[in-house]
Formats: sequence, C-alpha cells, structure tokens
Amino acid sequence: MAKAPAKAAKGAEEAPAGAGKSKKKLIIIIAAALVVLGAGGGGAAFFLMKKGGKKEAEHKEEVAKPKVFVNLDPFTVNLQSGDGDKYLQVTMSLEVEGEDQASAIKNNMPQVKSRIILLLSSKQADDVLSQEGKDKLVEEIIEKVSDPFVPKGDHQKVTGVYFTSFVVQ
Repeated sequence: MAKAPAKAAKGAEEAPAGAGKSKKKLIIIIAAALVVLGAGGGGAAFFLMKKGGKKEAEHKEEVAKPKVFVNLDPFTVNLQSGDGDKYLQVTMSLEVEGEDQASAIKNNMPQVKSRIILLLSSKQADDVLSQEGKDKLVEEIIEKVSDPFVPKGDHQKVTGVYFTSFVVQ
C-alpha cells in the first residue's frame, strides 16, 4: 500500500506541472497578441500623422501662393445727381485667384469695363463718399466682374478690389 500513495502523489505532481506549462503558453500568446496589436496601432498612428502632415504642408503651399492683380485703366463716369453734374474718377486693381483668372479677365476686358462703368454711373455721390459706401461698391464690383463672360460659363474668382485713386467732383 505504500506504493499507491506514492503513485497518487506522483500523479498530483504531474498535474500542476502541466497546468504551469499551459499558463506559460497562455501568457506567451497574450504577450504576442499585445505586441502585434501595439505594432499595428503604432503603424496606423504613424501613417495617420504622416497624412496629416502632408495636408498641413499642402495648406501652407496654398497660403504661400503669390497674389495676382489685374490693373485697370482709370474710369471717369457721371454720377447720378439732382444738384448739378458730379463725376467720379477711379483707378483700381482686381485681385484674382491665379494667372488663369487674370488671363480670363484680360481677354474679356471690354465686358469688364462695361460692367464697371454701368455700375459706377448708377451711383450717387453720397453713395460712394462714405467708407460704408466704398465697401459696398467693392462688393458690387466683385459680384459684377465675377459673373460669367459666356452663358452657362464659370464664374471668375475675384477676391478683392483695391482703389488706387478715388476722386469725386
């Protein structure tokens, strides 16, 4: 009978040893899974940050584009007036989004001049003498010049109007 307890004790010792090996395997599998997930997450973060960096660089390039201006000849128009003749003499430059827009405006200069003359001659002296009146006039000029030159054509991209001379008499 002494041999039976020894065999039982020996079997009891083998069971915990087998359980220890399966715990080690489980820990190794979990550790490997964590390493794979960590590497995947790190790689994803790297690529996402790299993409964001490119977008910032592209945005900076857009901001760094030089401004393109189209200088217009001086305009002299009669203003609407109930108390005698009033004249407006104005010289201006248009700011556009690029050389292609500048070319489009230069190629259609007769239409541009006509639109501006019709707009300016519809104003009264009081309309254009105040700062608010000049600001409104800038918006109206941008709107008129931005209209397509051909039916169903693209709008011009005029981003600013700058007066270089402005005289009301």
